[in-house]
Amino acid sequence: MNVVDSSGWLEYFSDGPKAGYFKTAIKDEQHLVIPTICLFEVFKVTLARLGEDQALHVAGLMSFGQIVDLDREIAIVAGQISIKYQLPLADSIIYATARANDATLWTEDEHFKGLPDVKFVSKK
Repeated sequence: MNVVDSSGWLEYFSDGPKAGYFKTAIKDEQHLVIPTICLFEVFKVTLARLGEDQALHVAGLMSFGQIVDLDREIAIVAGQISIKYQLPLADSIIYATARANDATLWTEDEHFKGLPDVKFVSKK
């Protein structure tokens, strides 16, 4: 299973220099887990940059994977992860969702660098 962090989705949708790195996980829809917080973050950024039509289109494309809502168990684990790894709220939820689904987290977010079961690529 795979979780792609919001930064990876934005890189992929903008066809940035690291888009190909994230394509492997994104295109494997049967093994793709999408935390609702990623859907929120990607929708919000796309809405601000490109408008509602494009943001809705992107949200639709993200929905081909398994959308995972924030539930009680993930929230509690996210709180523990936040303290343990000093992660911000959204990052804690994303990482807890990945852990709850035995998924590898794909990211270019420095907060996740060096954490277990994370595939990190530098933005540089």
